[in-house]
Parts: sequence; C-alpha cells; structure tokens
Amino acid sequence: MLIGQLATVGMGVADVAMIGHVSAGDLAAVALGASIWSIVIVTVMGVMMAINAVVAHEVGAGKFERIPHVVRQALWKALGIGSIAFVGANLGVYLFDFLGLDPLVRDKATTYVHVISIGLPAFTAYRALYGYSTSLNQTKPMMIIALGALGFNIFGNWLFLYGHWGFPKLGAVGCAIATSGGLWLMLIAMLWWIARSSAYHKTFPFTHWEGPNRQQIGSMLKLGLPIGITYFAEVSAFSAVCLLVARFGVVPIAANQIALNFVSLVFMVPLSVGIGLITRVGQTLGEGDPVRARFVAWVGVAMAFGFGMLSATFIALCRYQIAAAYTSDPAVQQMAANLLLFAAIFQLSDSTQVAAASAIRGYKVTRSPMFIHLTAFWGFSLPVGCLLGLAPAWMPWHPVQPMAASGFWIGLVLGLTVAAVLLVRLLNRLSLRRIVLSAAL
Repeated sequence: MLIGQLATVGMGVADVAMIGHVSAGDLAAVALGASIWSIVIVTVMGVMMAINAVVAHEVGAGKFERIPHVVRQALWKALGIGSIAFVGANLGVYLFDFLGLDPLVRDKATTYVHVISIGLPAFTAYRALYGYSTSLNQTKPMMIIALGALGFNIFGNWLFLYGHWGFPKLGAVGCAIATSGGLWLMLIAMLWWIARSSAYHKTFPFTHWEGPNRQQIGSMLKLGLPIGITYFAEVSAFSAVCLLVARFGVVPIAANQIALNFVSLVFMVPLSVGIGLITRVGQTLGEGDPVRARFVAWVGVAMAFGFGMLSATFIALCRYQIAAAYTSDPAVQQMAANLLLFAAIFQLSDSTQVAAASAIRGYKVTRSPMFIHLTAFWGFSLPVGCLLGLAPAWMPWHPVQPMAASGFWIGLVLGLTVAAVLLVRLLNRLSLRRIVLSAAL
C-alpha cells in the first residue's frame, strides 16, 4: 500500500517537478488548479473509504458471502460521488475570479481543472475496488498498478509539457491530460486484475447485475461522509493557504506548492499505515477481540510517530536540496526552503493524527474525528494563519507586517498539533470502552 500510495501521489510530484522547469507562471497555474483538485479528490477518497471498514469487519467475522453485494453497491456509490465531484471541481474554478490573478495564470489554472476532473469518475470507482482489495489483504495490485500509472504520467508529461514527438507544447494543461489519463488506466487495470486473480474468486463481485440499493448505499454514506468531511477539513485548510497566498504573487504561490507537494508525498507513509490500521483493527474487532484491536491500534500509532521523527529530521536537513529539485528559480527555492522548515516541525503531529484517526475508523466511529478535524483546522489553523499571514488591520492584535505564506504555515502547525492531541485521547477512551463492554457481555 505504501508503494502504491507513493506512486499515486508521485503523479502530482512529477507534475510539479516537471512543470517547475518550464516557467514560474505554469507552476503557479498548476498550484492554483491543484488547490481545487486536491480538495475534491481527497474528500472523495475519504467518502469512498467506508468500504474498507465494512469489508474488513465481514472478513474478520468470516461472512465472505456478504462482500460481493457490498462491493457492487460501493461501485454505484462511486458513480454518484464521482459525478458530483466532477461538477463540484468545475464550479470551484470560479473562485479564481475573486483572487486578482494574472489573467494568463488564471486561464491556465481553469483549463487544468476542467481537464483533470475528467478522471474523477474513474478515481472513485478505483477507490471502491481499492478498499475491497486491501480489506482482503490483497495489496500487491495497488502497488503494481500505481507504479504503472506513475510511469504513464511521467511519459505523458514528457510528451505534452515539452511537445516531444510532434505533440503540442501544452504546459500546465499537459500535466492535467497525463494525470487524468493515468486515473482511467488505474481503473481499467484494477478491473482486469480482479477478473484474473484467484484471490478474488470467493468474493467476486461481478457475477451478475445488481441495481442500486438505497439502504446499503445510505449505510456506507453514513459511515463515509464524516470521513470525507474530515479529509475535507484538513486538505481545504492547506488548499485555502494556497489560494490566500495567491495575492502575494507568483513566487509565493510556486514556493507554497513545492512545499505542499513534497509534504503530500511524505504524508503517504503515515497514511498507508493508517489505511492498514482500518483493515487490521476492523478485522480484529470482527473476530471479537477488542484487546488485540487496541494493541494493533497503538502499534500503528507508534509506527507513524516514529516515521514522523525521521521525516522531520530529513526535511529540516535537506530542505534546500528538496527545493532545488523542483525549480531552478532562486527566489522560489529560498522561499520553499523556508516553508519546508515549518513542514518539518509538524511531521510528528501530522503522522500521529492520521494514524490515530484511521484506527478510530477501524472501530466504525467516524463522526467524532470529523468534529475534531473541523475544530483543529477551521477553528484554530485558518484563523491563526489569516491573523499572521494577512495581518488585517481590524484585528485587535496582528503582526506589523503580513507574514504571508509563513504565517499560514504556522497556523497549520497549530492545527495539526490540536488534532493529534484530541485524536489520541479519543482513541484511548474508545478502545478502553470497547474492552469494558466486551467483558460485560
């Protein structure tokens, strides 16, 4: 799963790294387009994650005959969510009209979103099958498929960004074409793998046609929507920073996107641990063993925290080299390196909060993490970021000069710390309560 997640996010990394050597304007356009795209795709991923917990519990209980129905309904759900996400992404570009952007950058960012959003229906269906496969402990397909899609994306960027082999030189739009095509390729490859591998025969979901079942889809939405809102709270805070920084010019936009892009890549490690926790905690609870479920949960949190220590050290020591790998513009390099220092600081809290939240989802508890994330990011992170980054004169206290991107990243450090503390406390109470309830039965 880790390799698969890294390869999937690597598509975005390849986009930014390759476009960064075209021009700062094209990089800014991708940054702005990605601010809308990231909110939509991560929220959708969260909504679709309900299938992980549902299938994991059925596997743990040995009720394999129920799984094909769940998967078929998850795919109907994916069709609806993907269509809504497509419309939402394309409506989101109207935000660019209120940011005072350079018209050329605005037009490129708008076209980028229009093109890349074509891949959303494929992505939602792929995530339904992804959750089904991981809950059966079949993770190798996602690794191979994602690596193939990454190769396709890099090759597509090479063709469309730089205009090789007679193709037009499309810049930022070329990134969108390559990424959108890669998402459809991932879905096709996943369908082929499930049809050919014997590991899925016992729970094969495509034996017959089945229409949408409102009760089953509603049940998964009830579980998945809070996860989607939780993911929305976090990613929208990061994307809002990108949009708010836009008023300070092309260099801050580009630097912010570089730092955010690299942090997103690093985040895939604790996120992969978290996805594994949903499956392992869910399976263990399905077996009726809450003591072991608590043990599994805390092992996962400890693993994520340990990785956070390593990633914080690496980013702090190598931030200038990381920035230079993305762009050759000296001003962008310097500002990106400064922002990466804040990224190093919040690695411990970011890794811890995603693992704790995922373990809680393994208990089929999704509303409490949602409220915690909304409080942390919209109650603490963004208000503090706006206070420091924009320094509005009407506030009773504010810096003498706006801190721009640095002020917003300080707010992100605060928000992630609040989320980590509250989620760890919730996981401790929840896991202990489940043990007590089990012992009383």
